[in-house]
Amino acid sequence: MRFGQGFLNDIWYVAALSGDLKSGGLKRVEILGEPVLLGRDPSGKAFALRDICPHRAAPLSAGAMRREADGTPTVECPYHGWRFDTAGTCRAIPSLAQGQDFDIDRVKVRAWTVAESQGLVFIWMPSDAQFSGQPDEAPPVFPGVVGGAPKLVDRMIFDSHIDHAVVGLMDPAHGPYVHQQWWWRSKASQHDKTKAFEPREAGFAMVAHAPSRNSRAYAILGGAPVTEITFRLPGLRWEHITIGRFQVLAVTCLTPVDNARTRITQIIWSDHPVVGWIKPFLRVGARAFLRQDAAMVTLQHEGLRYDPPMLWIDDADRQAKWYQQLRREWSVSRAEGRPFKNPVQAAMLRWRS
Repeated sequence: MRFGQGFLNDIWYVAALSGDLKSGGLKRVEILGEPVLLGRDPSGKAFALRDICPHRAAPLSAGAMRREADGTPTVECPYHGWRFDTAGTCRAIPSLAQGQDFDIDRVKVRAWTVAESQGLVFIWMPSDAQFSGQPDEAPPVFPGVVGGAPKLVDRMIFDSHIDHAVVGLMDPAHGPYVHQQWWWRSKASQHDKTKAFEPREAGFAMVAHAPSRNSRAYAILGGAPVTEITFRLPGLRWEHITIGRFQVLAVTCLTPVDNARTRITQIIWSDHPVVGWIKPFLRVGARAFLRQDAAMVTLQHEGLRYDPPMLWIDDADRQAKWYQQLRREWSVSRAEGRPFKNPVQAAMLRWRS
């Protein structure tokens, strides 16, 4: 699979936050170029269907939840009232007259497997469109989901393929140029960095370390913060900070909308009292960070339109190279029906930022 084209399959993507799905409500999203209806039936169970009625292509998400005579929850198409259960099987076609011979059970809407974990709704995107079983792995579990509801949720669309969005967000050297806030760092404040990395499940981590001296925001937390930054396929990056008995977790979830757009969801959990006090400032700062990255990705797109070769160097670009190796191995291992073999090797990386 060429970098910047196509998507990883047979893997979990973040589709929404659990709080986005209300009982009996329907929500439309686009994932990997597919229109997806996300819903929650009256019993509280989340589900996902292809958001196209097979009759006349109306979006099912514009319809409503109903309940059949046997109690089965269904989604009713707004155009002609065709109704589908949460597994995608047609349960009713109101326009059929009595005695007309038509097997409605043959009418199907594609259904995807969803799972909820730690307040997130994950969707399994298989390579086989006919897949209807259970995935062979569970959704990822993040350390540090503490303090109740998230302290921050921010979302936006990057005008970029997920590959470029991932590489942009994991890039360790762009900070002094793209993120220049008085409370974070300046272009003039650059230091040599040496960090230890090791392989992790479907990814890698910058192992626990003291934050860089020129990152002022960590000082607000007091004490002696220790941070660990982890990346996991297909596009999950999280920073877990511990300060004594308190924790801060910042998770960035990248979900492809299509080949040219990526949905970014940023979530922060914490049980540190300072985080609660500075919540309004945290929101402003996090939004600024994300929008600065988005602006740079948009600027980069001007060059990418000409499909140029890109020159990546060590050690600052090693994480980007690892990402390419990881996605390639994931695709090959699934195609060959064998276990995934993490290609990342433990290493000490050096760069200046």
